[in-house]
Amino acid sequence: MEADIPYLLLTPGPLTTTRSVREAMSVDYSTWDVDYNQRVVEIRERLVQLATNKPGYTAVLMQGSGTFAVEATIGSVIPPEGKLLVISNGAYGSRIAQIARCLKIPLKELAYSETEPPDLGQIRTTLANDAAITHVAMVHCETTTGMLNPTAEVGQIVAKAGKDYILDAMSSFGGIPLIMEDFHVDYLISSANKCIQGVPGFGFVIANQQKLEQTAGYARSLSLDLFDQWNEMEHKGGKWRYTSPTHVVCAFLQALKELEAEGGVTARHARYCENQSTLVTAMQQVGLQTLLPRELQSPIITSFYYPDSPLFS
Repeated sequence: MEADIPYLLLTPGPLTTTRSVREAMSVDYSTWDVDYNQRVVEIRERLVQLATNKPGYTAVLMQGSGTFAVEATIGSVIPPEGKLLVISNGAYGSRIAQIARCLKIPLKELAYSETEPPDLGQIRTTLANDAAITHVAMVHCETTTGMLNPTAEVGQIVAKAGKDYILDAMSSFGGIPLIMEDFHVDYLISSANKCIQGVPGFGFVIANQQKLEQTAGYARSLSLDLFDQWNEMEHKGGKWRYTSPTHVVCAFLQALKELEAEGGVTARHARYCENQSTLVTAMQQVGLQTLLPRELQSPIITSFYYPDSPLFS
């Protein structure tokens, strides 16, 4: 461990960063600087390359935490006459539904317990019986427990029903292999300070560009207008509409370069899996048991039952 780090953050994000990522924040840039905006252009290109092997996708960055990016997506891509189906089995799926309610977006929520995977048959039936649903949203890795939801299977159902698929990949993107077209994902949401190992300050959305372009005028917010944010970045050389977190952006570009140097998402996923296996083995040796069975467990977050012992504190 580096001498200037007093302890490791064993959390999904913020997380412990490398010295080189932190040092990337030591230079001050104006948001109007061409060389700074070129960094934004490079970040957007790298994100798309991580998420898809096909043309037709684009990336847009949004100031704030990951939830800002989620709210920007929910509030911007669903048309006024649209309806959202939310599949939830934890706090972050429930938060998507809460966002929809705050924005007065028609909503159907299929809510499951925190240890229960979504019922694919129920999802299929719900879409077949409710023609008003236009979009489906789900969390990839539910941060509440660490459950890895059946993203590909749900994507097949959503695509067959002709709906748009919104995936909250906040705590998984960059750490678990995921190709958008294989999973039928139209909008993938994540943030700078999770598996890519940057620092907090912005979220991002990787989107089917054709579908994103059709959302002009849908936004229910000025500052969280996803289309307008993308339109500015796309046509003005990486410029943000409002003040951007310049230091965080520079750190994120360095983090992306370090992900590539490590061997990409596949290599990072292997490292995370090895770390998670080491953790579980050691915890089980002292009597702690995992909350989820192995087949539902992600390598990112691991929950354990609280010991039923007066000796534990």
